[in-house]
Amino acid sequence: MPHPSTKVENVSPEEAESDYFKTNPPPRELESHAAQAQEFINHHVSANRRVVLVTSGGTTVPLETQTVRFIDNFSAGTRGATSAEYFLEEGYAVIFLHRQFSLLPYSRHYSHSTNCFLDFMDEAAAPPATSPAHDKNNPDHGAIVVRPEYQDEMRKVLRQYRYAKQNQLLLLIPFVTVTEYLYELRSLATIMRPLGANALFYLAAAVSDFFIPRDRMVEHKIQSSNEAPASPSRSPNETTHQQSQQQPQQGHTLIPVDRIYTGFNDPQPPTRGKKLIVDLDPVPKFLHSLVDGWAPAGSMVVSFKLETDPSLLISKSEQALQRYSHNLVIGNLLTTRKWEVVFVSRDAAGKITEQWVRIPRGTTMPGAAKRVSRGDVNVQHVAGASEGNREVEAEAVVAADGVLEIESRIVPELKRKHTEMIERMNAGKG
Repeated sequence: MPHPSTKVENVSPEEAESDYFKTNPPPRELESHAAQAQEFINHHVSANRRVVLVTSGGTTVPLETQTVRFIDNFSAGTRGATSAEYFLEEGYAVIFLHRQFSLLPYSRHYSHSTNCFLDFMDEAAAPPATSPAHDKNNPDHGAIVVRPEYQDEMRKVLRQYRYAKQNQLLLLIPFVTVTEYLYELRSLATIMRPLGANALFYLAAAVSDFFIPRDRMVEHKIQSSNEAPASPSRSPNETTHQQSQQQPQQGHTLIPVDRIYTGFNDPQPPTRGKKLIVDLDPVPKFLHSLVDGWAPAGSMVVSFKLETDPSLLISKSEQALQRYSHNLVIGNLLTTRKWEVVFVSRDAAGKITEQWVRIPRGTTMPGAAKRVSRGDVNVQHVAGASEGNREVEAEAVVAADGVLEIESRIVPELKRKHTEMIERMNAGKG
């Protein structure tokens, strides 16, 4: 009889999708989020405005149903939150599907600062007793204000944020787990269908590649090995069955049985530490479903490929482009992702092209939101790239804190590509 976690090989993407959503329950807020998104999309369809779905932050993989422990990744959502601001600058409305408590557009400038947010604030002198603002119950209370040296910077960010919110240009949708992310992505993509070619998907979230299926997940917190013995009220059959669900498969036989921690209490406390072995299944690859089923016809789909080995970056990006048939892959290396990326896409003839965008590492400029000419920004081809590759010639923007952000180059170039794609589709219809 096969082990409960035995993988089924050669499953079609459609079958994998169906099985995943049947066996993993939806998030509780899915319907509420869908209603918000429907209203947001209807508003921008009537305005004929482009809408980008930006995904941001990392997804968690719970180890228990009542989650205490989980697997996570390093992503703080910097790329997504930064890019969302530049998309708003370029005239897009933004649905920001983000990991809860990760970086958000605009507030990112202060929420994850090396300084405490309170360092930006001060208390003004209390108004005199003759002033209408005087509070006789709290005569020593002055107004809370932004310190003078931060006024201009914070005013600019505050105005941008208020403009986006007041004009219904920014919708925030949170997720935590990989399952919540996939449910939300599918829901939002289908709601965006009336946008047609005006929809853009900017998939910057760091999505987990592996997970524990719900039917193999323990309900309660996995107990540490020095806890008291299990309650005798549990039947022997139940204990044996639950432990068997977490026993390692044959590939783990090199570890002695008494060194394997199954997640349940032992009859006798162990005399040495044990290993926790977690059997993970691969998360089905839903990008193909997004491109061919969920997303609006004619929409632009952009994904990211993060690698640590430079020799794999281009080949893995090209493989992703060919496998999922979407529009563009933005490849980046872990150590240089803030200074360079490579666009991997197909030209009008179907040929794969590579286009590097680089900025000087650590570049800072005095003052806020200054424009720098393209002479200060280094845009290069990858060594040995084909003649079809094209250099980007556009201005870059220096962020409010004086740091040149590569997203100020990425987003305008994507807008240009999106515009070309829409124009080709309209010309074909004509």
